[in-house]
Formats: sequence, structure tokens, C-alpha cells
Amino acid sequence: MSRNDSTSGALMRRVVMMTGLGLAVACTPITRNHGFVPLSEDLAQLTVGVDTRESVMALVGPATAGGVIGENTMYYVASKFEYYGPFEPTEVDRQVVAISFTGAGTLSNIERFTLQDGRVVALSRRVTDDGITDLTAISQLLGSIGQIDAGQFLGGPLGDDDI
Repeated sequence: MSRNDSTSGALMRRVVMMTGLGLAVACTPITRNHGFVPLSEDLAQLTVGVDTRESVMALVGPATAGGVIGENTMYYVASKFEYYGPFEPTEVDRQVVAISFTGAGTLSNIERFTLQDGRVVALSRRVTDDGITDLTAISQLLGSIGQIDAGQFLGGPLGDDDI
């Protein structure tokens, strides 16, 4: 066996190992956490009918979002996403804690929801039509040749008052 054969064999093994390592890393999910949900131990310290919005915020921190209708609910939301290479991320966990208050400002209810409790909400997309057909920028430029009047660039026809 010649020296070139052993060198090319070692090189081939390295290429195969690096390719395998690259594929293994590409298929490993990357996990990202977004948001904040108070710990169960902290929520257990709250007393319905006694605590106020201020005491709740002092104990568990500020909410992620306030109520959509009125100011009587605070929401804490945390999500966990997994990313697999170039593919769209997948939400694998979601926790929502809703803390409700009475009109007088005292704590009335604490609820916890998970991804399994959720529903898909169809959002209405309002898209304004721009009136432009599917033309590329080059097609639009070429289509305007011959439709441009030199007077449009010069500010219109010159009259006796303009000279």
C-alpha cells in the first residue's frame, strides 16, 4: 500500500466524520424560552379578597400584558419553542397565568392555562389592494416607455408669462 492510499483513506474518514457531525448538529433542536410566568410558590402566597394589584406586582413582578377589555386582569405568558434547522419553529409549551381583580382593586381569581387549554383563533387579515398587477419592477419600467411626456418633467408647457 502506498503512502497516497493511506493519506487519501485518512482524509476520507475525516470528511465522513465531519459530515456526520454536521448532520447531527443540524438535526439537534434549539430550544428558546420567551416570556415570564410566576412560580406556583409565589402564587400560593397571594390571598383572594385581600391582595391588591400593587401587592401582586410587588410579589410576582409586572405582568406581560394587561386586560384587553378593562383593566381588571393581568396576564403572565411564557412560551417554549423548538427550532430544527431551517424549519419553522414549533411551540412545545405555553403557560398563561391570568390574575383578575374586582372593581375595587382586590384580587378575585388566579387561573393557569396551558397549550392544551388553548384554541386556535383565526385572525382577520385586512390587506389593502395596491392596484398593481403581478408585474416586476423591470416590466413596469419598460411598460412606461412612450407614455412619458417631457412636459411632465419640466413642469408643463411654458406660457408667455413664464419667459
